[in-house]
Amino acid sequence: MNLEQLNRISTGKGFIAALDQSGGSTPKALLQYGIKEDSYSGEEAMYAVVHEMRTRIIKSPAFDSERILGAILFENTMDREIDGQFTADYLWQKKGIVPFLKVDKGLAEPANGVQLMKPIPDLNNLLKRANDKHIFGTKMRSVIKEASPEGIRQVVEQQFEIGKQILAMGLVPIIEPEVDIHSADKQKSEQILKDEILKQLSALDKDVKVMLKLSIPTEDNFYSDLIEHPQVARVVALSGGYDQVEANEKLTHNHGLIASFSRALSEGLTAQQTDEEFNALLSQSIASIYKASIT
Repeated sequence: MNLEQLNRISTGKGFIAALDQSGGSTPKALLQYGIKEDSYSGEEAMYAVVHEMRTRIIKSPAFDSERILGAILFENTMDREIDGQFTADYLWQKKGIVPFLKVDKGLAEPANGVQLMKPIPDLNNLLKRANDKHIFGTKMRSVIKEASPEGIRQVVEQQFEIGKQILAMGLVPIIEPEVDIHSADKQKSEQILKDEILKQLSALDKDVKVMLKLSIPTEDNFYSDLIEHPQVARVVALSGGYDQVEANEKLTHNHGLIASFSRALSEGLTAQQTDEEFNALLSQSIASIYKASIT
């Protein structure tokens, strides 16, 4: 583990950019970016186009370490290069931004009011490759739809079980049990979730650190005890479908919680914009998310 990177993630001022839309959500992300599905053909062409979009974001002067602590990549992005360097090396060496990798394979069908992660076959091999490519940490997502004690316990147990496998390979896991922002009993789910997370944290070896990625809580500062927990390097928030203005506004009310936004970060960016327009809008978005993250 890179201690300089750990220190930056644990104590730095800023937020984490989520650039990790995977195969299933990529066409939608490209559509928002102004690229229609009929303009590329096949998966390889789609990934090439999305890499151009991510490269444009990463290389933008607005995308800087003054405001951005880390960036979460999709596996395909990790394997590609920017200006002759693997993406993770470019991020850290050229930009001073810590690279993470999304490792989950998507969500299982809903059961017990939640969606667990699908099995992740060959995870150790992926983690070895991540180490070879100088990735610092990982991210994996489950979703909680209802305040089901049994379902939420399963989500958190699965997250921490795989998290320990990731820790054993020398990487720092971002554990992401998202509570659906449209859930009718969101606040009750958050209470059950927090209790289960605290239970799992207390069972970890004392010398390890994990990160948490959570939906912005209904009650302000509800996760402050997780933020202050000695075994939590950082707690970051997902935008979860809120637009940028609303996500920032809600984040502002949660001291110590920082953003890890995806859609809310790239909102309004299009392939058709000139570099000047693109960089200006990205800079504006980054400034507003940064401001909400340091309150």
